[in-house]
Amino acid sequence: MEQIVTTGRRKESVARVRMIAGKGSFKVNGRELADYLMRETLVNHAEEPLKLVELFGSMDITCTTSGGGIAGQAGAIRLGVSRALLKHDPEFRQALRRAGMLTRDAREVERKKYGQPKARKRFQYSKR
Repeated sequence: MEQIVTTGRRKESVARVRMIAGKGSFKVNGRELADYLMRETLVNHAEEPLKLVELFGSMDITCTTSGGGIAGQAGAIRLGVSRALLKHDPEFRQALRRAGMLTRDAREVERKKYGQPKARKRFQYSKR
């Protein structure tokens, strides 16, 4: 199998994913996935597409991520892995689509407004 290269995005994070048949190693920025993401929920989130199509442990995945925090990067990795699996086998489209893994989560942080401490929070009102 040739190397499959895809891109995933979430919030401000970008993940470039390279997938090739192998023994199941999952590296992010030169480190193991669990060491990089640190939280079990984020690790499961990133590995979810492989578990869904039952290829967990049979693909070597190398990711390069940048931007945002680790939660956004985990979402970007998930989208990149899903797209790589789709390139590997188009038969996976229905299962991945039904699980919502091919949809780019377009939610972004709302900008801060002037005269307010945050995007929607207001300064405390003083009647007197």
